[in-house]
Amino acid sequence: MKAPDFTLPASNGENVTLSQFRGKYIVLYFYPKDMTPGCTTEACEFRDQYEVFTELGAVVIGISPDSIERHKKFIEKHCLPFLLLADEKQDVAKLYNVWKLKKNFGKEYMGIERSTFLIDPDAQIIKEWRKVKVNGHVEEVLNALKQAISLNK
Repeated sequence: MKAPDFTLPASNGENVTLSQFRGKYIVLYFYPKDMTPGCTTEACEFRDQYEVFTELGAVVIGISPDSIERHKKFIEKHCLPFLLLADEKQDVAKLYNVWKLKKNFGKEYMGIERSTFLIDPDAQIIKEWRKVKVNGHVEEVLNALKQAISLNK
């Protein structure tokens, strides 16, 4: 399946379009909220493996409904080396079908279903993870990337 293209404001102050990364592998991950325990763990695990991802020619991009200002604080606090995109109207979350009805302590609300998409250099989604459990997830994504690269040689 072709990865839907989009443009969103990024933590570097620019507007980022997915197609500008054509020719590279992209790890596109959606997460619910900056500064929360699960999202912080996930972001820090991507940070800790960031060098490996970049050595393999991959770009890591995080997306949540948070504002750019909140993303900047999150990046600063945890020294995140990758872009975070602000999807404040949830347009891209809806495009990727990760904006879902959630339940927590008997309350129902709309929110991001933690999900990751591995996109190949031709903009094809080659693997997706939905309802992600944080522990071990980044390692799984890294292994899938390595496998995709070896199959592409």
